[in-house]
Amino acid sequence: MSANSFGSLNKLQVGDKSYDIYRLDAVEGSARLPYSLKVLLENLLRTEDGANVTADHIRALAGWDAKAQPSKEIQFTPARVIMQDFTGVPCVVDLATMREAVRDLGGDASKINPLAPAEMVIDHSVIVDYFGSPDAFERNVKVEYERNKERYQFLRWGQTAFDEFKVVPPGTGIVHQVNIEHLARVVFDRNGVAYPDTCVGTDSHTTMENGIGVLGWGVGGIEAEAAMLGQPISMLIPRVVGFKLTGELPAGTTATDLVLTITEMLREHGVVGKFVEFYGEGVAALPLANRATIGNMSPEFGSTCAIFPVDQETTKYLRLTGRSEEQIALVEAYAKEQGMWLDPSVEPEFSEYLELDLSTVVPSLAGPKRPQDRIAVSEAKETWRRDVQNYVSSVQGPADEASNESFPASDSPAISHGGNGDKPREHATNGASRPHKRVEVTLDDGTTFELDHGHVAVAAITSCTNTSNPYVMVGAALLAKNAVERGLTRKPWVKTSLAPGSQVVTDYFERAGLTPYLDKIGYNLVGYGCTTCIGNTGPLQPEISKAVNDNDLAVTAVLSGNRNFEGRISPDVKMNYLASPPLVIAYALAGTMDIDILNDPIADGTDGPVYLRDIWPAPEEVAAIVESSIGQDMFTSSYADVFEGDDRWRGLDIPTGNLFEWDPASTYVRKAPYFDGMAAEPEPVADVHGARVLAKLGDSVTTDHISPAGAIKVGTPAAQYLQDNGVAVKDFNSYGSRRGNHEVMIRGTFANIRLRNQLLDDVEGGYTRDFTRPDAPQSYIYDAAQNYAAQGTPLVVLAGKEYGSGSSRDWAAKGTALLGVRAVIAQSYERIHRSNLIGLGVLPLQFKDGESAESLGLTGTETFDITGVTALNEGGVPEEVTVKADGREFKAVVRIDTPGEADYYRNGGILQYVLRSLIRK
Repeated sequence: MSANSFGSLNKLQVGDKSYDIYRLDAVEGSARLPYSLKVLLENLLRTEDGANVTADHIRALAGWDAKAQPSKEIQFTPARVIMQDFTGVPCVVDLATMREAVRDLGGDASKINPLAPAEMVIDHSVIVDYFGSPDAFERNVKVEYERNKERYQFLRWGQTAFDEFKVVPPGTGIVHQVNIEHLARVVFDRNGVAYPDTCVGTDSHTTMENGIGVLGWGVGGIEAEAAMLGQPISMLIPRVVGFKLTGELPAGTTATDLVLTITEMLREHGVVGKFVEFYGEGVAALPLANRATIGNMSPEFGSTCAIFPVDQETTKYLRLTGRSEEQIALVEAYAKEQGMWLDPSVEPEFSEYLELDLSTVVPSLAGPKRPQDRIAVSEAKETWRRDVQNYVSSVQGPADEASNESFPASDSPAISHGGNGDKPREHATNGASRPHKRVEVTLDDGTTFELDHGHVAVAAITSCTNTSNPYVMVGAALLAKNAVERGLTRKPWVKTSLAPGSQVVTDYFERAGLTPYLDKIGYNLVGYGCTTCIGNTGPLQPEISKAVNDNDLAVTAVLSGNRNFEGRISPDVKMNYLASPPLVIAYALAGTMDIDILNDPIADGTDGPVYLRDIWPAPEEVAAIVESSIGQDMFTSSYADVFEGDDRWRGLDIPTGNLFEWDPASTYVRKAPYFDGMAAEPEPVADVHGARVLAKLGDSVTTDHISPAGAIKVGTPAAQYLQDNGVAVKDFNSYGSRRGNHEVMIRGTFANIRLRNQLLDDVEGGYTRDFTRPDAPQSYIYDAAQNYAAQGTPLVVLAGKEYGSGSSRDWAAKGTALLGVRAVIAQSYERIHRSNLIGLGVLPLQFKDGESAESLGLTGTETFDITGVTALNEGGVPEEVTVKADGREFKAVVRIDTPGEADYYRNGGILQYVLRSLIRK
């Protein structure tokens, strides 16, 4: 490591140890930059090589024009990569396949090896098959290993075959919580050089690390693989939105309420493709756990990152979580030396500004289908009554009586802690009609009840977003304690689950004596993983599922997660709400969304009606337990041998050698097809002729709609494939668990049960019109794509605004490409999916401002020609191409935004580009 053209390599003395650092003050203009751009600037200084990173790139960043639209490209080299198993297994499959491709092209297969630390946490495979019993955890883990043995053997092989690749075994925690509690360095010390920890991940919620000052975000698995292999990530110097926080959260509100408020604000403001950075006096007063919660939800805002600078709260957290004193001292000394230590009184220069007074935050939920659709808890009942009309055919019953109780004015809108002496005031609903469809259900244990629209079928404490936050988790446990003492329990139709983000959570529950109360109301531990948040809810009880589907009931889910998209949580549940862990338990006790949870009794206890205010814990009580029950010893003990795993993990039989021995009978792990027949040099880019529309889609189509996820439904192409290969229905497992098998995944692409393909009328699911079969009004999308492929017909997808929002799922792009889609034409894209499309050789085109498929009169029945793409062969990127659709002609904007992306597209994808680059070297 040597000084660059700025001569910026200097020494930093910390205690008795000396480090080399690249000083930011060697570059004129660096002092005025926001924290996030200072991290990027150091990255460029350290990686300057005169080719990918030049002195001009460094000057461009130091001279950042806060008000300008992004136009300057830079190459960002992350210090490390983090993965979870759903998205990580395909990465390892691709790396194993690349080794064979390099060998076949005459290269050295061992060169395919991570050049930077790459860590995977297995957290996405546990499904809540069992709940509400003391042995739920053990039973779920047992089934997890039975289902995923092939995948886990493959990952164990990868851990031995690849250098710099480590795996955190199942049953440890959720990737993002493990990251901030243990894996994140904040400041790296590598080969005597100290530099900021930066990390990209194969999960969009990698941004949780932004809460401890680590710059990073979610990327597609293909980008992550390239980063592991030493490739920088091309990006435009972004606009940075400064978000000022003032004041303090009022009693009765939580970090969840705060983050839902911020999500609503930033979605309304518009931050797609931008950095968001928090500053102000309110930041200094914000616990690290709350910062991590906010950072976690960055994908729900649409921003690239949502970062907090390093300060005393950061180092306090590092000490709590067991980092060494040497590491903590380095973090503080480095941040202060480089001008990266938070000064709450200073307002950096930003592109745009927002401000939130924390004291104005109120208890909130979000739903029924998007995280940004925030609802004040005080309005949840009436909002549900309005929204449910979209999920039922008609109103079957009259409005309820319009008389409820509410809190005294002095306690509204926060939850009262004033005791039972408060005299309630009159409160009236607005009279919204409530649909009724009461269905009698008898469970196998003899329990009988009536199920109705709005009943809460799932109430899950899940997801890294909230389970990493001890304040909301302790709050939930205390609420459970208070509920048990009042004689309350969950309603019998509610599937409850507790899936913490790490073992530390259950440790502090045990130390505080709160576990028995959670168990008593059905919140037994079900696993350490993402569970319900990613659709691993598991089945509802059969009698409940049958009643819901036979009677088309609009039941609900309440979960402490970050995603509530349609069809994500459970195929039986139509309406999904995000809430804090205490509110999740409250709704499990109430059993319905059709309740004014703040003012109506939530249930009858041993001494009469119980109100939420009666059992809601005081913030002082929560803080006292957090302070007394969480210690450094918990973290050091939990993470002492984090990569070793239990006897199940260590006992897996694994193959050996640099090349993986593919099992042709495997339905979990198959050799990837991306390099089949690949030549050493790419073919010229070609225009698209005679394309047909595979799907015509509307606005806000998420990667959940595109990428296979959740259960594999009998009768679908994926199910048929598995059955043809001898897999019994009970062993289907989930799409996520089979991401290492492209044959399953392409059959599930665009197969979400809530997808609305406008080529068909009033049809939901993975269907389309197959124009190769005029006699067939409706076909599975996979079957139609196969028919088009047989005829040599390329495909396009038409879409509306925010196409590809949501998770960083690489299979949303991989599946699209493998189905034969050559181009997508949308009104706008979310950042990650647009990038992933290019990484798979799919051309992202955008309608010009003010235009759409509808305004241009496109029905999707046309045959498409796209010309002007061949201009990419000349080295540049055309701004526009010409699209002809039968008798219509229009211009579309080419959304290849950087020269680096153009190189990927010319090579047919990012992995092909990397592989050819390695061969040339």
